[in-house]
Amino acid sequence: MSQTTRIAIRKGFLELLEQRPLDKISVVDIAEHCGVNRNTFYYYYCDIYALVREVLETELDSVLNAQPPCENWYQLTMRVASFARENRRRVYHLYQSSQRDLLENEYYQVVFGAVEKLVRRTAGDLPVAEEDIQSLAALYTATLVGLLQSWLHYGMKHDEERFVERVARLTDGTMRRALERSCGEETP
Repeated sequence: MSQTTRIAIRKGFLELLEQRPLDKISVVDIAEHCGVNRNTFYYYYCDIYALVREVLETELDSVLNAQPPCENWYQLTMRVASFARENRRRVYHLYQSSQRDLLENEYYQVVFGAVEKLVRRTAGDLPVAEEDIQSLAALYTATLVGLLQSWLHYGMKHDEERFVERVARLTDGTMRRALERSCGEETP
């Protein structure tokens, strides 16, 4: 089986997700939409959630790790918000899924990876303990994911750019200051 078949399945799934909620999409729907049989689908994915995980990883990873790399939390947050806005229907159809908990865990992991890279870049050559890097990455990931969930919950109605700018202004430099404070400190 070829990589083009896998890509076609992902593309077909995204097309269906644009049209209807995840809970209304079956493996048969995806297979028929892509012109493959169910066995072909199962050759690549054990179930529809394996496909969703791969789509989330692929789509979010390409957005979060696009060049140039994000220089700060604001840029990273704006990339996520722009992606959500550009893919509004798909995002809502995933967000409103009965399996939202599973999906939230998946995108949390992808966002955590991008935030962790940002924290490491911000730390530069500071002698920061790995535990502090992980803790700060968890804090900023939870903040970003929480903001996104709140924005989705309220229908993406407020201007996310203004809101994120305000949050970024209030927290400007806190990541670097936290990393500088952690240098040489003993963990309690």
